Amino acid sequence: MAKISVNQLAWQKAQKLLDNPLYYGVEITKSAAGATIIDAGVKAPGGFEAGKILTELCLGGAGKAELGYKSYGDLDFPSVTITSDYPAIAMLGSQFAGWRIKDGDNIAIGSGPVRAIALKPKEIYEELHYTDASDKAVITLESNVLPSDVLVEKVCKAANITAENLIIVVAPTASVAGLTQVAGRVVEVGIHKLHTLGLDPKCIRYAMGYAPIPPVGPDFEVAMARTNDVILYGGTVYLTVDYDDEAKLQELVNKAPSINSKDYGKPFLDIFLNAGKDFYKIDPGLFAPAVLMINNAKTGRTFKAGQINPKVLAQALGF
Repeated sequence: MAKISVNQLAWQKAQKLLDNPLYYGVEITKSAAGATIIDAGVKAPGGFEAGKILTELCLGGAGKAELGYKSYGDLDFPSVTITSDYPAIAMLGSQFAGWRIKDGDNIAIGSGPVRAIALKPKEIYEELHYTDASDKAVITLESNVLPSDVLVEKVCKAANITAENLIIVVAPTASVAGLTQVAGRVVEVGIHKLHTLGLDPKCIRYAMGYAPIPPVGPDFEVAMARTNDVILYGGTVYLTVDYDDEAKLQELVNKAPSINSKDYGKPFLDIFLNAGKDFYKIDPGLFAPAVLMINNAKTGRTFKAGQINPKVLAQALGF
């Protein structure tokens, strides 16, 4: 059976931004070589609607993002809900921020479907048994600056495509669109955590999850910290899997949520500063959603672990 093309799906989705930039608050430019650059928050205002589309582009068009309000204890907050019927491909094969691209003095965090052509990183695609052979490609960048011609050339070379067939969408972390798309990684964070614990992502049939969208502000470190907080203390992930060993599945669910980390219980900015701003000194087990639920389609049973932490969430979001 033919496999979906995350780049073709995302290319179609990107046309919404290209056809109506004024409505979405984005600005369209061309690189010297002809790549299309969509600014969703560097110089352009962007916003929630741009963030919604940006999130779906990160998912390679193989998932949906919906905006709304949800309750977290006594805290009601704008939230993003993610749904995908192709979770392994959409989340690990596209959305996962697995490509750090040096652009002068700046490091751009690359995600999105072009990774499935450039195979960044290769081992993920070998495990998923998935690649994309599209002649058109989309990349999303988490960056405070627009991409240089050198970065465009690096992406084109890695993916073996022409610049005219490349769309680059850029938003800083501390922009509304950027905050929305990072909060929209809640399901990917859950799947990645389960993957590190030994779950084969190919057994995941369907996925859904939600997390608060952090409030916007001018400070990058605060924005970065809050994008972690909303997932660690407010993120909920629901997966449907095909799994034979239910004892093992229960064990994985129990281990996965963020509450199991020794660093759990404080706003991420405090954790980050106490670690000397060194991510490698932070317990990697912390990077997980607050709540995880897994439905085993083979038996009909559902397993749940973790909890929302409204107190730390409110503190982290500036209340």
